[in-house]
Amino acid sequence: MSGGGSSIQSESIRETKVSAMHIEDQHTINDASTVSDETIHYTKYPNRWSKIREYIREPAAEFFGVMILIIFGNGVDCQVVLSGNTAVASSPKGDYLSINFAWAVGTAMGVWVSGGISGGHINPAVTIAFAMFRDFPWRKVPAYIFAQVMGGLCGAGIVYANYIHAIDLFEGGRHIRTVPGTASLFSTYAADYMTSVSCFFDEFIGTAVLLIVVCAISDTRNGPPPPGLAPLVLFILILGIGAALGFQTGYAINPARDLGPRLLTSMVGYGKAVYTFRNQYWLWCPVIAPIVGAIVGVFIYDSLFYTGSESIINRPNAMAKAHHERARASERQKPPAGVEDAV
Repeated sequence: MSGGGSSIQSESIRETKVSAMHIEDQHTINDASTVSDETIHYTKYPNRWSKIREYIREPAAEFFGVMILIIFGNGVDCQVVLSGNTAVASSPKGDYLSINFAWAVGTAMGVWVSGGISGGHINPAVTIAFAMFRDFPWRKVPAYIFAQVMGGLCGAGIVYANYIHAIDLFEGGRHIRTVPGTASLFSTYAADYMTSVSCFFDEFIGTAVLLIVVCAISDTRNGPPPPGLAPLVLFILILGIGAALGFQTGYAINPARDLGPRLLTSMVGYGKAVYTFRNQYWLWCPVIAPIVGAIVGVFIYDSLFYTGSESIINRPNAMAKAHHERARASERQKPPAGVEDAV
């Protein structure tokens, strides 16, 4: 009896275990089914706006990056210059160093906002140079440049709206707008003693230095800054460029930084004079010179220092490709591993 009772008890325990295993398996199946259902119902675009956003994220990031840059930069120009008029403020609010700091902050914050989304170019010269040398898609270039210029225009519009009454007091009336005068608060205008060649060279060299350092920052083989600290390095860089190379032409070093606000000034009363100043200065100095400087800067860095495969300078030539093909053919002709030993 005791043996039979023990057998029944063991059988009962076994059935209980089997039942528990069945219940556990059922829970596992249900959990897997739930996960499967969630996976099936998950989509890349959960709604219509998310699909639209996917296409505009990068240009939008460039737009807001430049807009933030201009809000800080044009804002400090207005504050420092306009506060020097006693009709606006009892004492000046800042100096040239304040201007350098604010432009550096604007650059750092603009890159911080846009860097993880669009790469943080916030500069058509950077976009064009990277498209030429670093495999940045040419198909994206028009959208990037348009967004950058429009960001500059909107940023300048915000600053103009904020300081319009101070500008009126400074100029002597709502309908008085002078070029360069207060137009120089928004776009760059060279010092009177500067020749055309000197203006071009000033912007060229400033942008070339900018791009050489930008290339170094993004080069993983050359001591890049810790993740997330690139904006800090750019802050130091722009502060240095402004302090060393800034006052003669206003260190545009960025076509969008000049062209966007210049468009705004032509729309709010400054007229065509912003374009005709010094024989179309706006085109060849703050637009063309930075683009040429950026191209030369990337070329110098990639020629001398950069070893990454994404640069066109490091692409294999015909001889290297032929050698590679011969090596591949030789590898294919070798017998599989272990065949020779077996023979």
